[in-house]
Amino acid sequence: MIKVYGIKNCDSVKKALSFFKKHNIQYDLFDFKTEELPCQKITSWLQKVDINKLFNARSTTYRNLKLKEMNLNDEQKAEWLCRENLLIKRPVIEFADEVIVGYNEQEYITKFNI
Repeated sequence: MIKVYGIKNCDSVKKALSFFKKHNIQYDLFDFKTEELPCQKITSWLQKVDINKLFNARSTTYRNLKLKEMNLNDEQKAEWLCRENLLIKRPVIEFADEVIVGYNEQEYITKFNI
């Protein structure tokens, strides 16, 4: 089964969930607002995707924490992802030992053989 990580009220997550419903693809949603994501999960994602793809430097959380001024390196970004799950670009999709970050309909069509 596909695992979707994000928050319910995020537009990109809504689009991804709508895509899966439309194509009758079952999924399980992990909501960052109600569940705490273990750091080991983030570490495993970072073995499959680039830190700059996973780390959302355009988020409200990023701006509120004033992280731009800190000029973070990749290791520090990973530490912040573990501390503050809302810095993770959404959605993160896990399936068949792959990790997809963000919503891209064309990529989904290709990856899910639609």
